[in-house]
Amino acid sequence: MKILVTDDSRVMRQIVVRTLRQAGLGGHEVVEAENGRDALEKIRTEEPDVVLSDWNMPVMDGITLLATLRRRGHALPFGFVTSEGSPEMRARAEQVGADFVIAKPFTPDAFAEALAPVLGGR
Repeated sequence: MKILVTDDSRVMRQIVVRTLRQAGLGGHEVVEAENGRDALEKIRTEEPDVVLSDWNMPVMDGITLLATLRRRGHALPFGFVTSEGSPEMRARAEQVGADFVIAKPFTPDAFAEALAPVLGGR
């Protein structure tokens, strides 16, 4: 299983990776991207099984990344890890095709719960 973590902050990517380990998901391969455009390239070359993305990033934000993937016919499981946790934002994420939203500050349990349906028994 390969997880793509997309965030413009290197420190936040490291926190997400650490939290994945704490959630019992440390056995999965993790690939990192620094913005949506970088993530599109990594999706093409690395073929991840799930994408975890920040919402607000320079170059290409997370919602544009998700909309681009869905427009291209990608059904890749996609979730936001973001401080943007308002009901309106959650509705927009769902409308565009997000599988889940994990709001910051987050816990290992939030990751385990959100990713369980996506990862299944992997």
